[in-house]
Amino acid sequence: MVMPGETLATGASPKCSDCGLTPQLQICRSMAGYYVGTYCECGPYSRESDYYKTAEQAQKALDSGEFGR
Repeated sequence: MVMPGETLATGASPKCSDCGLTPQLQICRSMAGYYVGTYCECGPYSRESDYYKTAEQAQKALDSGEFGR
């Protein structure tokens, strides 16, 4: 379940309040797998999708706009 304000789609600020950047969607990687998310100068900002096994699967979701949590 996604909490209100946890993702950009559910109301998170599009601009980081610490560094002032507006992070862009990209493919990110964590120990859990690949995901569509954002990074700013402060580090990981948001995780917009579920996890994917490969970067290619995550990129396909980002390209199609068909991702979410």
